[in-house]
Amino acid sequence: MAKHKVQKTNAVRLLDGQKIPYTLTEYEVEDGKIDGVAVAHKIGQAEESVYKTLVATSGKGNLYVFVIPVASELNLKKAAKAVGEKKIEMLPVKELLPNTGYIRGGCSPIGMKKQYPTWIDDAAEKLDEIFVSAGKIGMQICLSPESLAKAAHAKFTSLV
Repeated sequence: MAKHKVQKTNAVRLLDGQKIPYTLTEYEVEDGKIDGVAVAHKIGQAEESVYKTLVATSGKGNLYVFVIPVASELNLKKAAKAVGEKKIEMLPVKELLPNTGYIRGGCSPIGMKKQYPTWIDDAAEKLDEIFVSAGKIGMQICLSPESLAKAAHAKFTSLV
C-alpha cells in the first residue's frame, strides 16, 4: 500500500526552514464542517487548544492577524487597542485570498503572502501545545505557543 504523502503548505515549509518542531494532523472535510469547533472535535482536541486565525483591517490598508481559541469571538476593541488603531473590522472574505494567500477555513498565521502584525490571545501561553491551520482545509499544525509566536512573529495579548 502506498504511503499517503502530505502536501506541504507555505506554513509547513516555513516551519521546516526555521527548524521549528511541529506535528501535522489531518481531518476529514467531506461533511463540510470546517468551523474551528468542529475541527477540534474531529482531531480529538479540547476547543481551548485549537485556535483560529482571523484577519482584520483598519480600513486604511493596514491588515492585522489575530489568533484566538476557536470557540471565542474576537473582541474588536481589545484588538484595535493592541494594534494602536481607533477601530478595526474583519477583512471581507473575498479579500482574504488575495491578501494572505489562504482561504477561509484554511488560513494559517504562518506563511502568509506578507508578514502582517500578528497577535495571539494570551490564553495560549498557559498551554503546552496548540493547534492552528496548516494553511489548507483538512490539516492542522500542532506546536508550542512559543514556537507559533516565533514562526508568525507574533506577540501575546488579551483578545477575547
